[in-house]
Amino acid sequence: MALHFDVVVIGAGHAGCEAARACARLGLKTAMVTMNIDLIAQMSCNPAIGGIAKGHLVREIDALGGVMGEVADHVGIQFRLLNTSRGPAVWSPRAQCDKKQYRIRMREVLEQEPNLRILQAEVAELLIDPGANGRRRIRGLSLRDGRSISAGAVVVTTGTFLNGLAHTGESKVNCGRSGEAPSNLLGNQLRQLDLKWTRLKTGTPPRLDGRSLDWSRFDPQPGDAIPTPFSFMTAKIEREQIKCYIAFTSEATHRVLRENISRSPLYSGVIEGIGPRYCPSIEDKVVKFPEKDRHQIFLEPEGLDTYEVYVNGMSTSMPVDVQEKMIASVPGLEDAEMIRPGYAIEYDAIDARELNHFLEVKKVEGLFLAGQINGTSGYEEAGCQGLIAGLNAACKVGGSAGFVIPRSEAYAGILVDDLITQGADEPYRMFTSRAEYRLHLRIDNADERLTPLGRRLGLVDDARWAKFERKQEQKRRLQKWLAETRQESWLRRPESRLASLREKIEAELGGPPEHGLMETVETGIKYGGYLAQQDRQISRLKESERRPVPEILDYSVIPGLSREVSEKLTRVRPSTLGQAARIPGITPAAIAILDIYLTKDSNVPRGT
Repeated sequence: MALHFDVVVIGAGHAGCEAARACARLGLKTAMVTMNIDLIAQMSCNPAIGGIAKGHLVREIDALGGVMGEVADHVGIQFRLLNTSRGPAVWSPRAQCDKKQYRIRMREVLEQEPNLRILQAEVAELLIDPGANGRRRIRGLSLRDGRSISAGAVVVTTGTFLNGLAHTGESKVNCGRSGEAPSNLLGNQLRQLDLKWTRLKTGTPPRLDGRSLDWSRFDPQPGDAIPTPFSFMTAKIEREQIKCYIAFTSEATHRVLRENISRSPLYSGVIEGIGPRYCPSIEDKVVKFPEKDRHQIFLEPEGLDTYEVYVNGMSTSMPVDVQEKMIASVPGLEDAEMIRPGYAIEYDAIDARELNHFLEVKKVEGLFLAGQINGTSGYEEAGCQGLIAGLNAACKVGGSAGFVIPRSEAYAGILVDDLITQGADEPYRMFTSRAEYRLHLRIDNADERLTPLGRRLGLVDDARWAKFERKQEQKRRLQKWLAETRQESWLRRPESRLASLREKIEAELGGPPEHGLMETVETGIKYGGYLAQQDRQISRLKESERRPVPEILDYSVIPGLSREVSEKLTRVRPSTLGQAARIPGITPAAIAILDIYLTKDSNVPRGT
């Protein structure tokens, strides 16, 4: 049986959901293929969305017209705005979500899209034509059940499923997630495409039955009294909210782990994949920080209608009997019942330098990759890539040029640029420190930066656009009122807040201000000098980004470039002078030589 779609998305995790919905909303006949239709948007690790810098990504997904923020707002059970003791550039929303309801709500959203079909099947093979010019071209895929699908573009978002291998102590199981089959057929084929690959690792902690915990022994951690939504379309969070709790390991916990460290696959050499440095396992913490007599862990309920509790900070791959002793050694968890143990999982990931800025494989036209397959970690990083890959796949099918978000305009741009320029030798996670101009890239102005782009691409609908225009009109009126009443000088004082004028502002605007408006106006006035300085720096950056570099330039013949520099430039194939400057090991002197060469000789030699 042969099927035809404009775009096929492989995988239904957070990247796949964004990619499939974006293509469908743009009017393309889209298929999303998943091995288990009941686990769409499964939150296999902590059921939380957002966090430091990650909250910025969710806001940007929303501003472009993506879906993650709206779903998180609908099912969030504890909201916290992080980093409020610091400046507005690093304020980041986070929400603990109802794990089951997130999955259900996302499926509802996807099934409402008339151009989207969801298929339960395993992909057996990508169908690739050789290509007349030597560059291969995707033409579809075949399923294990015998069906074939032709398509103009394919987006692969397979997460940890490519040759996945889970570890719990001495036990090893081939799986994509615990209890789910791996994708070995597709994984083996992708490894034959002459692409550079790596092996990465991630992990998850044990889950406990909340009825067996002594909650009185822990410190409560309530959410914010007034929750901060992710989506600019969400007026107010109405859902019931919960508390999370803080606990601490003990010396007994550390003793259990030290005595059994030889049974850890991480330390016995069984695990080959590289794990996330910023999110170590509990056994890793004990070994690497022997001076600490306790470590903080968070007890986070996974939903309103379940007793399952996520033990944040206790990721582990130790044997089950060691995990049981470890848990029982934590004050308040002496009688805790473990619902399911923690585990580590290794999986195949591509070197993202094999991709261009559109997240398209350089060697296979029409094949796009997004999510953990590109070496990232986290729902938010995956969702962001899925949206960008999906939109560019739609551009490819429609015959239009793809789009690139500059790193000066969004964390989304930084994410993609970092991946395709530097690759990832460990699971990549977004941090605010990765942004050169983070005062410009705040959560409150994500719509100003990206919603016009989303509208041009066709993803921002009329309702979202009308809301955006109302906010811009309110902004003009508020700025005018502040100038006329001579309150700008007052607002520049560190202690002054527009919130204290809320009643007057609402009277002036004729109603409540749109989401993020007051923060945008206040920051623009308080930090006006710094923002102007960053604007000048961004202008200089854009100049280098406008200097194109020929895709097949032969760097080996450029006088003055060392062999090492030439090899690095050839490996990445930067599209602009700015991207070339960000390649690790490329010196300012090498960039100057390349700049002079490109300027001096318009008929530059080309490689073969």
